[in-house]
Amino acid sequence: MPNRQIVARELAEIFKTLAHPDRVRVIEELASSELDVNGLADRLDLPGTRVSQHLGKLRAHRMVEERRDGRHHFYRLTQPELARWIVDGLAFVEGRMQGVSEGQIATVREMWAGST
Repeated sequence: MPNRQIVARELAEIFKTLAHPDRVRVIEELASSELDVNGLADRLDLPGTRVSQHLGKLRAHRMVEERRDGRHHFYRLTQPELARWIVDGLAFVEGRMQGVSEGQIATVREMWAGST
């Protein structure tokens, strides 16, 4: 039983880290390629400082890695299957969301699945 507790604790930490929509979007953007903060900020239409804060949290939880090239810092997923895991979770979201059509969920799935 202690092993189940350890695993459950680790999963809870992963869920806590993912518990922000911007971080989910960052992970999905990094599914297909590494990007710098500015590239992520442009794709997500978010301020660079906000993206940096999210990347810091993801890095602290070993979900992203950083590669430096001069003054640029590029980020990539440490385990790309995390992005696929999120896409697979859309099936659960479909059954819970009210006011969102199946077509809208399908569009998100297609967009994200294409990047994994």
